[in-house]
Amino acid sequence: MATILKEISISGNGLMKNKLCKVEMFPSNEGVIRFFVKDSSSPIILDVDNVNNTNHCVVLGSKNNTIMLTEHFTAACAIAGITSMDVHTTETEMPILDGSAKSWLELFANAGVERVSRKPVEIKRPIYYLNGKTHMVILPDNRLRISYGVNYNHPDLHNRWVSFDGRNIKEIIEARTFGYLKDLKKYQFFGYARGVSYENTVGLLDTSYTTDLRSEFEPAKHKILDLIGDLYLAGVNPLDLKAQIIVKEAGHAVHVKVAKMLKECLGE
Repeated sequence: MATILKEISISGNGLMKNKLCKVEMFPSNEGVIRFFVKDSSSPIILDVDNVNNTNHCVVLGSKNNTIMLTEHFTAACAIAGITSMDVHTTETEMPILDGSAKSWLELFANAGVERVSRKPVEIKRPIYYLNGKTHMVILPDNRLRISYGVNYNHPDLHNRWVSFDGRNIKEIIEARTFGYLKDLKKYQFFGYARGVSYENTVGLLDTSYTTDLRSEFEPAKHKILDLIGDLYLAGVNPLDLKAQIIVKEAGHAVHVKVAKMLKECLGE
């Protein structure tokens, strides 16, 4: 069990609703990450079984007690090795900050995190999810490797594969969320993406982007960041897995389905 060493807080607007949210984080010895939303006395436990929906982002909780856009935060917790913490929020959506895990990890570094020895986690059997063009496979291996394939209508992201093996962790941490600029007004009309800005989102144009990229193929690398955050819901740090993970044209819904399969596999 590892927690932060002191209380920390941060404020920012949500990506979907654009409401200002203050997040206060406290050390905990409960052994789980818990969200207390709008001073609710009923915590939402960070667990794949508590996923409410994955329509536009990951939403945890029940009908009347939810917290959304948790994926970048949970990815930062996985990367920092945090397994126990109480998180109090003033809104039902976590702030988007810079659109990546970078700001969360800087905050954790300022607070300090307990040093706890971590052991590699072996996978007993292969885990498969196949559905048309979408697939996700977790294979036993001697170390962690992630390969992620995307196929967007953009010359840089058409049939593009990116990978992670631990050495390019900075590029994954800093990879921002993204979307087609031409679709922004449509999503905002339906009440989504109201907090999108040039600072927190990479907008896809016909052949270029709305901002300079932090690394080559940054949008595709953001998919790996989302994957890390979503698999953390399985109750294991995905960065500790001795596995090769191959994903093609997936999203939060598939990540969460496989996280449930992973949790079941680890409990066997």
